[in-house]
Amino acid sequence: MNAKRTSKPPRVAERRPHGRGTDWEYLRSMTEEEIEAQVPPEYRNLPADFWDSAVMVPPLPKHAISIRVDEDVLSWFKNLGPRYQTRMNAVLRSYMKGSGAKRRKRGSN
Repeated sequence: MNAKRTSKPPRVAERRPHGRGTDWEYLRSMTEEEIEAQVPPEYRNLPADFWDSAVMVPPLPKHAISIRVDEDVLSWFKNLGPRYQTRMNAVLRSYMKGSGAKRRKRGSN
């Protein structure tokens, strides 16, 4: 039996807002002063041209896989808090970049 769930996608009106439940209506109703009060101190005095040379970098697509790791390794990452899978991916990426090994094409041995 296939373990994949099969269901219809929700209608547009039933879909949750983007951003993991962000209350966009509340955010749009905030005044500039309320927004400014939320900004961390280290970001308050950025130069006016700070974002002028910014470049949008879209995230790389992710692939769902099944992987077996030791229980203590998984527990350690989970105890670091939310987004532990993203953190594990970052560790693997760091190892990949630091290994100096060239990527092999699929199908080659």
